Amino acid sequence: MTTTIMRTTARIVVPIVLVVALSLFLQGHNAPGGGFIGGVLTVAAFALVYVAYGLDYLEVGVLGREVDPGIGILEHRTVEAYRRLFVFGLLVAFASGVVPMLFGEPFLTQTYTYVHDVPLYGEVELASALVFDIGIYCVVVGGLLAIFSVVGAE
Repeated sequence: MTTTIMRTTARIVVPIVLVVALSLFLQGHNAPGGGFIGGVLTVAAFALVYVAYGLDYLEVGVLGREVDPGIGILEHRTVEAYRRLFVFGLLVAFASGVVPMLFGEPFLTQTYTYVHDVPLYGEVELASALVFDIGIYCVVVGGLLAIFSVVGAE
């Protein structure tokens, strides 16, 4: 059982960490590390929620599902969701590298374009590296959260 101070701190800190993770993710597609560091910070926020509320909080408290005490942690629905996110991320990252090959370019060749007349921003650069970073983000979040869930249940 955690203290009220820990739960209150988690309620305040987790949204801030998630906003910083999103910011680093979006800024990082022009430089190395956006998907990875955004994923690590997202996992840090989830780890803080796990410490403050327990492993079943997302399943029971947020999603409103019943947890079957007879199943092992490896068959837990949340762990399965993390595994699927990991596999999805691998597929997206691999596909972002293969697609340029269909156009006669080398593996993982990146390009960019500008989108004009975006409200509040005016002109925005969209890089194809963002798709790769989405894949890496999903791999990091899915993999680390699956590890945390399994190890934390022990």
